[in-house]
Amino acid sequence: MNEPVRLKALRKTAPARAAKRSAPQRTNDPERTQANILEVAEQEFGEKGLAGARIDEIAELTKTSKRMIYYYFGGKEGLYLAVLEEAYRRTREVEAELHLDDLEPEEALRRLVAFTFDHHLHHESYIRLVMAENINRGEYLAQSRRIQELNVPAISAIRRLYDRGVKAGIFRKGLDPVDIHASISALSFFNVSNRHTFGRIFKVDMKSPAYVAQRRANVVELIARFVRK
Repeated sequence: MNEPVRLKALRKTAPARAAKRSAPQRTNDPERTQANILEVAEQEFGEKGLAGARIDEIAELTKTSKRMIYYYFGGKEGLYLAVLEEAYRRTREVEAELHLDDLEPEEALRRLVAFTFDHHLHHESYIRLVMAENINRGEYLAQSRRIQELNVPAISAIRRLYDRGVKAGIFRKGLDPVDIHASISALSFFNVSNRHTFGRIFKVDMKSPAYVAQRRANVVELIARFVRK
């Protein structure tokens, strides 16, 4: 006896209905979409620079469209500038969580140096992005008022801890907080930016845990002695 037509139809459509129920539903979340685009774009711009990065590839990696990226960021250069701003914003946001004002001056300085060293070590894409923008002679960074504003608290934090140290008789007088910041950045930056050339020339594995630990301790001590009275 033939199976009723209605039963056949139900059995035929059941798997399709089940698949439809189990399939993930797409959500409209602009903030999450933009954050994902920025994260992927940082890697792309860091690896290939502004000239080498491709919007089509970023769109593919983020499973979005080129049109959507242009809608959010206005184009390739707009996305690049947004990536720069976000990279600096994240760094300064974490710095603000160090609570340097709650620590004794030298302890605060040592914590800041250690944080900067660790941040650079674990964010190679950030280092490469800054290197790429230096190749651009800072052209795009100069267009951003936001980046300028983001760095004001960083210098203010150094100035406060330095002034407290001078007042306490721990730090020597006459130092510029911007110069202290430059010294911290330079020593922390080099370990990542030059690891391939320096490592090959001097046959040093600059990524080995032992080397990193020793270099970190040395950088912290160098800055502390530089500032100390």
